[in-house]
Amino acid sequence: MDRRRFLQTASASCVVGATAPGASRLVAGSVAPRTEKRSIRKPLTAYTADDHRRRLENIAICERGIATCLRKHLITSYLPGQAYYNLGEYPSRKPWQPSEYDDAELDRLRDHGIELIQVWLDWCDELRLFGGDKFNAPNPDTFRQFIDKVHTRGMKIIPYTSAGYFERRDPELRPEWSRNEKQDLRELCWDWARCSYASPGWRAYLLPRLARMMDEYGVDGLYNDMGYGQGVAANKMPPTKDEVLAFEETEDEDGYLTDMLGLIYDMVKRRGGIVKLHRSGTQCPKTSLKVYDYLWVGEGGRNGDRLREAVKDHPPYVVPCLDMSKASIENEDELYLHAIPYMQFPFLSAGRPFTGERAAIPGITYTLGRKDHWSQHYLAIHEHYKAHPDGPYSYSQWDSAVPRPAARPAHERWLKQYLPMVEESTWAWLELGESSLFAAPLPNNVVASAFANRELYVALANYGVNPVEVATTDDYVPIDKPTEPGTRIWRLDGRSLRILRRESIS
Repeated sequence: MDRRRFLQTASASCVVGATAPGASRLVAGSVAPRTEKRSIRKPLTAYTADDHRRRLENIAICERGIATCLRKHLITSYLPGQAYYNLGEYPSRKPWQPSEYDDAELDRLRDHGIELIQVWLDWCDELRLFGGDKFNAPNPDTFRQFIDKVHTRGMKIIPYTSAGYFERRDPELRPEWSRNEKQDLRELCWDWARCSYASPGWRAYLLPRLARMMDEYGVDGLYNDMGYGQGVAANKMPPTKDEVLAFEETEDEDGYLTDMLGLIYDMVKRRGGIVKLHRSGTQCPKTSLKVYDYLWVGEGGRNGDRLREAVKDHPPYVVPCLDMSKASIENEDELYLHAIPYMQFPFLSAGRPFTGERAAIPGITYTLGRKDHWSQHYLAIHEHYKAHPDGPYSYSQWDSAVPRPAARPAHERWLKQYLPMVEESTWAWLELGESSLFAAPLPNNVVASAFANRELYVALANYGVNPVEVATTDDYVPIDKPTEPGTRIWRLDGRSLRILRRESIS
């Protein structure tokens, strides 16, 4: 049975209340068959006795040789290859429509190693311009066709939503869901109220619609832009008449956020889905409860070193996004220098060219008169696009206004090195302290992390500006030059990363 039809039937009793404007109905018919995903990673169920022996022997080397580290983690259910896919502009003059371009781009992303596609606000119709709404596409059947194209190539797709932000001008917003308009997020054409996680009315409105998004469209989870900046304890404004203050809210514990995210996580997991979260900047939810699979961090980040230090000990899996609308880098490798030693991998901006026209659509009210950061950034992208209609292009709002043609080749090159390191059932030791894997203490500003499975990998990062040498106690080969002879002395240029594979001893 079609997965969408099965889920719709199984969860029909969970959808509460009247159908929102723009809600769509499923059309009978089969989904295109999925092709088998080509992978350089071997599934655990295919391990032979020799595979298990090699894995355990490499783990033993690390268990005996690593005395201290920042954190140790068993890697499971990890999809490092993630891409933001720009469907088109929104707001726009007309709804987006897929074309042969999307078929070719999805083929490129599959071959690149991308496993998870994330789509932004352009999938839905939050301003209700074309008959949809925040939880529904203006062209439901077309969106399903795009989802099927993703699935046919063996990739997963998650759409944008928010458990907190809701357009202040939406006719279905109730005033008792949020405390004060001073808390609104205003940028570009948006005036987003921050709806209270302690509001029963907001929960009753939101949760059935999130369930319906998954069931009706057949997506593989949700990307949740949390919209939770207010913390009830720190919020000096009195609660609304709708709020029920059941949880303690402190500087170290997000009571209401934890509860709400826990409910959403369970709802998505019961549908076999993925949850990706973003709070603000470098923040993660303050809770010990597992409420996400991936945490997106870095919006507004201008400096890779500061971003790395802020998020390096967040619970996995972290997806860093140095905000290239504000930041500058010396070269594309810098993004991976900060991420890979901490079991993180940046996402790729992809899809259709991001033209920036969304900041210049006739008839749209721009909240701050196009004077906010994002409006200015979009307009800069739009001017560049008009001057260079044949490319190169930017591909997301977090991309630089001047396109970076080297970004995609660098992402593909580092992803192909990273994927074998983090295959299913790998143990990772991050930021090693005292260790016998090295013949001498690591130099200042050098970080090493170890990844043990059928192979033993070491990631070496030099965050200093001067070259250094590192001596390993066993022979290793560079993963990007696997035919080179093994050695134990490794030169690291300033601000550089090397990934090494231990030579097996027969």
